[in-house]
Amino acid sequence: MTKRVAIGIDLGGTNCRGALVSQNGQVRAWRRIETDPAAGLTVFLQRLTGFCRELRSTAAELGLNIAGVGCGAAGIVDLSGQVRSAPNLHLLDDFDLQGHLQRGLNLPALVINDANAIAWGEARYGGGQGFDSFLTLTLGTGVGGGLILKRRLWQGACGGAGEIGHLAVEAEGRPCGCGSHGCLEQYASGQGIQQNFQELGGAERGETVDSIGIASLARQGDPVARTAFDLAGRYLGQGIAGVVNLLNLEGVLFAGGLSGCLDLLQPALEQELARRAFAVNRQQLQLAAARLGEQAGILGAASLLFDRLGRR
Repeated sequence: MTKRVAIGIDLGGTNCRGALVSQNGQVRAWRRIETDPAAGLTVFLQRLTGFCRELRSTAAELGLNIAGVGCGAAGIVDLSGQVRSAPNLHLLDDFDLQGHLQRGLNLPALVINDANAIAWGEARYGGGQGFDSFLTLTLGTGVGGGLILKRRLWQGACGGAGEIGHLAVEAEGRPCGCGSHGCLEQYASGQGIQQNFQELGGAERGETVDSIGIASLARQGDPVARTAFDLAGRYLGQGIAGVVNLLNLEGVLFAGGLSGCLDLLQPALEQELARRAFAVNRQQLQLAAARLGEQAGILGAASLLFDRLGRR
């Protein structure tokens, strides 16, 4: 019997993670590189395709057959696999990443928004298995979202659904890379929490710390750091309440590098939910940390690639 795997890729602005994934979600090999977008589009793409070729060589060494490439990429990705807008990775704006991978690797390829890939990975193999309809909210460099409705990934009319990070929570607030102002990710992402901290007085103390460092200060009782997380939690609650009132979801899963800070975000988040969400919607809503960590997007993208090949 042929041992069939997909190359699953989680492509971000800083790192690219990849694995060989079987049809039942087993990871057979795992790799990671830095993406270095500052080097320009050509070098960025060379590194990405070279990374995929390394995984293909590893598959050959293991006696595995490559079915194709599934890639979760940061940004709005249309249903043809073209990146329409990447607020945190602008060099991919209006780029046909799916076509590039297909041509460069001579393999079937699927490119999808990274938060959607994470949501589907959690739905198939992780914390979303117990929900029919839920939102996976990714907290990291930005704030992303992936919607699972009735056990199906909801991408919208052209692939742009789920972008909770670009809900406006302050009409004239901080400028966002998407071109708008006051987006949720400007207050609740890692960078947003850093800015909260600086504006609340952290900068006056001469401290330059990232969001994880601010979390450490908050757990030590630092009032400015705690307020920076409270502010992020309040805006998250505002955004989630709107989504829950619209869709009456069963759950919200928190993924990404800041999901480990849910304990710092949750008190203000739940207070805001209590103020803004309908009681009938709020009472059945479950908030939980996602389970798959860095593997979620890779597993989700690989699974979606297998699903697409299976429909042909």
